[in-house]
Amino acid sequence: MPAGSSFGLLFRVTSFGESHGKCIGVVVDGVPAGLPLSERDVYKELLLRRPGHRWATQRREPDRPEILSGVFNGRTTGAPVAIIVWNRDVDSRPYEEVRCKPRPGHADLAYIEKYGWENWDYRGGGRASGRETVARVAAGAIAKKLLLAAGIRVYGRLAEIGGVELVDPASEPSEEELRAARHSPLRVHDPSLEERVAGMIEEARRQGDSLGGVVEAVAFGVPPGLGDPVFDKLKADLAKAAMSIPAAVGFEVGLGFRLARMRGSEARDPIRKAGGRVIPVGPAHGGMLGGISVGTPIRIRVAFKPTSSIPRPIETWNVCKDKPDVIRVKGRHDPALVVRAVAVVEAMMAVVLADHALRNGLIPANRLGEEHVERIERLWEEAYPCPRWASDCNI
Repeated sequence: MPAGSSFGLLFRVTSFGESHGKCIGVVVDGVPAGLPLSERDVYKELLLRRPGHRWATQRREPDRPEILSGVFNGRTTGAPVAIIVWNRDVDSRPYEEVRCKPRPGHADLAYIEKYGWENWDYRGGGRASGRETVARVAAGAIAKKLLLAAGIRVYGRLAEIGGVELVDPASEPSEEELRAARHSPLRVHDPSLEERVAGMIEEARRQGDSLGGVVEAVAFGVPPGLGDPVFDKLKADLAKAAMSIPAAVGFEVGLGFRLARMRGSEARDPIRKAGGRVIPVGPAHGGMLGGISVGTPIRIRVAFKPTSSIPRPIETWNVCKDKPDVIRVKGRHDPALVVRAVAVVEAMMAVVLADHALRNGLIPANRLGEEHVERIERLWEEAYPCPRWASDCNI
């Protein structure tokens, strides 16, 4: 049986490493030869989820990637691309208590039951930690760049936090708005929202608590026809990709669960001809019908729970002494992990779209033509600029 660390069919991503291990890494197989790729390209995307800033965990990781294989003279060779990111700021001392006291709301108990207490890497959550998502974002950087060969762009934003909606789900997604969220350290599309969101996060931190939220991701330029019936629907693969992210607890396409509260007369998008193409017009189904893209933006939402790693005491079971106990979680944790999760949702959406683009022949599977390379190089910095809040994207 597969161990579950790989994802994708043609564009296949395998992650490795633990939160407090030596490094986090990823191997991406199926990248066509000829894709221009540098460590700066990957670093620019890793900045979007990097810890250490004011509203995140204070674990200060530089997250500078090293490309070990699959790239020569600045282009991919068709061989697997291997990337590692070293863990530089590890402090496992607060987790000695966790060794005997599984944290409620975390994967600790599940890992103990599945793999055995004696084999469990309790340091920082091991493989279950959000630190593992470094690998996903690195793979997503490759996927985003590859998708430009077909003119597809993927962006995310913070749509809800602490029960406060920041985006109208019934509105038409704007590429300009989504791209603007890249330049916000809180990943909001409107700078006027930053003060409010920052205040909510700071208040939760002061109270020794945390906030959950919702990430919205939208892919623009997706042509009709991506996705295959019946088990390989595009929406099904997007759901699996999103729900594999640590702390993800819900997934929606288009209006999602809101459709369940509507009548059929309200939940349909009319079909019209626009721009020479017959398309559904409206937000209901998120750019897919029957799980296949229809040529309008693909829109998904992913709900994230608030982290359970907070200093407020809670009952647990001491597995060393086999008796009831209490734990107050120590360590460095995000008061609102949903902010950094935006980059991860973007990455996983890009990985799925790259896989389906290769499956459907939208992008050549073996090697890119020079017309593809020219398009990618022309669009890359424009589509995915260095975030304005970053002091430097160079490494």
